[in-house]
Amino acid sequence: MKYTAEGALRKFDVHCSMLFTDLPLLERPAAAKAAGFDAVEFWWPFGENPVPGDKEVDAFVSAVSDAGVQLVGLNFIDLVPAGRGLVSVPGREAEFRDNIDVTVGIAERLGCRSLNALYGNRIPGADPAVQDGLALENLRLAARAAAGIEAQVVLEALNSIESPDYPIVSAARAVQVIDAVGEPNLRFLCDLYHLARMGADLFGVIAEYASRIGHVQIADAPARSRPGTGTLDFEALFAALDAAGYDGWIGLEYQDPDRDWSWIE
Repeated sequence: MKYTAEGALRKFDVHCSMLFTDLPLLERPAAAKAAGFDAVEFWWPFGENPVPGDKEVDAFVSAVSDAGVQLVGLNFIDLVPAGRGLVSVPGREAEFRDNIDVTVGIAERLGCRSLNALYGNRIPGADPAVQDGLALENLRLAARAAAGIEAQVVLEALNSIESPDYPIVSAARAVQVIDAVGEPNLRFLCDLYHLARMGADLFGVIAEYASRIGHVQIADAPARSRPGTGTLDFEALFAALDAAGYDGWIGLEYQDPDRDWSWIE
């Protein structure tokens, strides 16, 4: 669904791991299309299996393509809600690296060009420095694989209220990791909800890191609900994104059992 305001064309996609959750996962792309949207995104859709079988993958690909929507975002294996990714988790390197090939393969088939690599939680007993070193290696591998299909990998800052063991909780820290990896197609996933929960100056983040933003996701704060039900001024935030030159998709990653899209119009 596209929304034009004062000359700015904004493209909204439905996060089908957060919306339409009363429907089976494979029915959600068609539901998004029926609601007027042209694009969707997902967390990893195969649970804790890093390498699903061909039939499972084919069913997911068909569900998206048959619905006539574009897949604009997909997570590498994320183990949401408990694990927050495997990028920095010692002992699970093989799972993540096997998953890279599958995720990039799905993205290639569906024309998806943005892949989200959740950093992973701090693990009790593990040396944080070791985890961080592993993360750099895995992010570099993921970014190079994604580059083969002209896609980007995005790194997301979460909030410590809901993810107390996740170490990337600010835009500055995410960009610091991105710089350390050094791959040109590794970019910042600017989730305004998570940043707001951390008390960040959202307008300052947009202004400072505009050139580093690869994707934007939104939800109102503090309840992760639809825009207009919380404390965030989305018209002002959208205007700030417009002014910063962001013209990519904006993922609707919030909870709304009523499916009220009136705020877009």
